[in-house]
Amino acid sequence: MTDSILSRSPAMVLGVVAFALAVIVAVARSSANPAHHRRRVMLFLGLYVVAVLATTLLPTGSLRDIAASSAEMLALFTMVVAGGVLIFDVVLPALRFQLPTIVAELAMGVCYVLALLSAMRRLGVEPTGIVTTSAVVTAVLALSLQATLGNILGGVALQLDKSIRVGDWVQLENGRQGLVREIRWRHTVIETRDWDTIVVPNAQLLSGTFTLLGRRTGEPETKRRETVQFTVDFRWAPNEVVGLVESALRDAEFTGIAREPQPRCVCLDLAAEQRPSMALYAVRFWLTDLAIDETVRSHLRTRIFAALKRGEIPLAVPATHVWVENDSPERRARKHETEFERRRGAIRGVPFFAPLKQDEIEALADRLRYAPFVAGEEMTHEGDRADWLYLVLSGSVEVAVESTGGRQKVAMLEGPTVIGEMGLLTGAPRTASVHARSQVESYRLDKEAFRKTLEARPALAEELSAIVAVREVSLSSRRDGAGTGNVEDASGSERARLLETVRRFFGIDGSRK
Repeated sequence: MTDSILSRSPAMVLGVVAFALAVIVAVARSSANPAHHRRRVMLFLGLYVVAVLATTLLPTGSLRDIAASSAEMLALFTMVVAGGVLIFDVVLPALRFQLPTIVAELAMGVCYVLALLSAMRRLGVEPTGIVTTSAVVTAVLALSLQATLGNILGGVALQLDKSIRVGDWVQLENGRQGLVREIRWRHTVIETRDWDTIVVPNAQLLSGTFTLLGRRTGEPETKRRETVQFTVDFRWAPNEVVGLVESALRDAEFTGIAREPQPRCVCLDLAAEQRPSMALYAVRFWLTDLAIDETVRSHLRTRIFAALKRGEIPLAVPATHVWVENDSPERRARKHETEFERRRGAIRGVPFFAPLKQDEIEALADRLRYAPFVAGEEMTHEGDRADWLYLVLSGSVEVAVESTGGRQKVAMLEGPTVIGEMGLLTGAPRTASVHARSQVESYRLDKEAFRKTLEARPALAEELSAIVAVREVSLSSRRDGAGTGNVEDASGSERARLLETVRRFFGIDGSRK
């Protein structure tokens, strides 16, 4: 067999060696993983150099012919592997274009086959018969290796459609979670938080269902909503617990938690089954580092605990209360009298009910209905028709009206006070909207509950009309931006009009005193 062209041409030998060495240096300086690719190029380059030396040193004979042929093929293989590494691991990443690993390896495999066929032709070997025989052998192997081929094709499909990528967090059908470290020809390698490695056949991933954690179309950042639950004694107002916890978390710096959306506290349940003595709450947050989920939850629980301690709100513990009491008419009477005295004190504490006599106060106290509100709730809406008022015991409320300039706050009232008295007396539309600005304790008094009091003493309508008239004229002046100099004159005319309206609304005879 004649000597190889490469073995007779020092320039070509030096060219192959120089090209391979240049690729090794380029890979070493690239941002990709250089070690694996350097070893591959150096392996082929080393074999090629050995074959060239053997061709040069061996005496003429069959061994030298074999070395020369090997040098010919290894030269082509060295060029293929060096060129492939240069293109797929240096040039394309520099252009911000990354092909799936399996696609790159398939392309390299095709180039190896073409290089082998080319080398065989150069050495005078006709590859047609070998290719025909190989096709038959390949068909036999494909039938016997269906499962393996299925995994290989599955790996190709997964990388081509990018349904799963290296660096993704996934949850398998069995509930296991982990980080995708590598997608190989036959299987995918997933590392869990417990330092376990799960090897999943690619065909299983392709045919089954898996969840990509924290990944959404169009969102480059990994972000997953998580919750931390805690329980509080159910007797504490939810708005107070939620406000306290959110205030503590609003400006806190947490590693692994997104600043937007901010962590939110929600009330999930109130004294439900199996939790009769506690209310269930949760802090919802967006986790950006899925590897430290338990650490993040621990930090959040620490902040929540400290915030509740500062607010003197106790965490709830499972408890069962067994009430044993000797009920009696005397005890029920004492309880009724305590609540009744609270209602009488509320009525006496507001100027609107100042004209009432003691027996009238007693009658109204018995007809009041308890009506609490939390901060932010609307108690009345401007323009709505209603025939009741709220007697506010404690808390603050904001009174606002709609004007040409938009929503305008006209008053901030503190309990004890009343709101909605015009609706009680006339059934007229609300002249202002009222919102609770804190926890509000109040009672509701309806038209029908107030009717008997006015029917028993019709003259009371005149006294109440005078009080309401002054308040309505003052409110209208603030809404319109008018001065207060003519309020007294306007109150007089408004009083007469209002009195007539009250009498018609309740069906009271004006001649009775």
